[in-house]
Amino acid sequence: MAPKSNIIFGYFVLAVLACAAEAILMANLNSDVQAAPGGDEKSAQGWRLGTPVSYENLTVFPVLASEQADTSGFATLDEALASGDAVVTEQGNYMRRTRDGVMDPTPSNSAQVNQLVLVNRGKRPLMLLAGEVVSGGKQDRIIGKDRIVPTGAEPLPLSVFCVEHGRWTDGSGKFASAEMMVHPSVREKAAVEQSQTQVWAAVRGGTSTSSASAGGRSGGYVVGRNGTAATAGAPAISRGTVDSVIASNAPTMSYKQIYASPVVGKSVEEFAGQMERRFDRATEGEKVVGVVVAFGGEVAWSDIFASSHLFKTYWPKLLRSFAVEALSRPASRETASLDDARDFLRPANGHVREETDPGVYRWRETSEGREAEIQLQALEPKTVTLHWMKVLRAD
Repeated sequence: MAPKSNIIFGYFVLAVLACAAEAILMANLNSDVQAAPGGDEKSAQGWRLGTPVSYENLTVFPVLASEQADTSGFATLDEALASGDAVVTEQGNYMRRTRDGVMDPTPSNSAQVNQLVLVNRGKRPLMLLAGEVVSGGKQDRIIGKDRIVPTGAEPLPLSVFCVEHGRWTDGSGKFASAEMMVHPSVREKAAVEQSQTQVWAAVRGGTSTSSASAGGRSGGYVVGRNGTAATAGAPAISRGTVDSVIASNAPTMSYKQIYASPVVGKSVEEFAGQMERRFDRATEGEKVVGVVVAFGGEVAWSDIFASSHLFKTYWPKLLRSFAVEALSRPASRETASLDDARDFLRPANGHVREETDPGVYRWRETSEGREAEIQLQALEPKTVTLHWMKVLRAD
């Protein structure tokens, strides 16, 4: 018979092994989140969430990063179009000068709804984000997919989606930046679903999210400040509002004319102004590189950049796109929590699609259930993720 001390020692060893196994299991389950000194958790990407900022049914969680990439070597679409470093035209409209000074049309097909021509004439690679609006040509369009356009490249066929369903006539020969980003319901249909029909429907419909989902997790009801249930209020930008604006101000169903119209645009600017003031106060002195966005109690979107410089460049038009989305959804007092936002930052695992332009960029989409995550990586001069976007698809 074994001595009693040996039996006790055996139990002790088993207990230690069981604790070690549990610790390893928990580490594997939580490998994408680690504690950050001084407060909130830090994601595997090195991001930390700041104090959430709420106004009406919109909650924005600032994403902070202590280490950032140098992104000064990249140009944005707005600045390149304004300076003339980038040219966007309809297919068949771009003329280039040959070495002997003769103007030569770029060989191409006639104008197409879902394809334009882009030329980067600047000295920096050009960064494009899905959902950016360009106006002119035969109809206004939005960029269809995140990408980088290198310097010195030949005229590039550019995938786009129409956001002006009622026009196919020549406007300006070249496209200009509208300095506008379509709101998430439209942007999702372009960037993730890649569907022109769904883009048109979202432009006219305001939001592609059902009322029940948009009202929060309580199925169309929200919890008031006193704890009582209340029916979610009607959206400020309803389908009826959009139809009225189309009839009076935007007969060609131009996204820009609808959402910058006196009726809608005033509400958007007031909403964005309220949120901007709150956001600036909450993030003063912080290195903000992006945001996680919730409408009511549902975390639905994120845009995160490699540097605070890039974020500041895109933030004004991103904020207004979120304001449009919030105004297009039912009013709600329910708010998402920090835990909800943290969960949304976890990398998606699922079906992967990838496109690469060797030596220039890599585009990668990971889909898991209703979530879709898109990364845009620059490959030169070194690999860096310039833009990380995560979307909760509409029901």
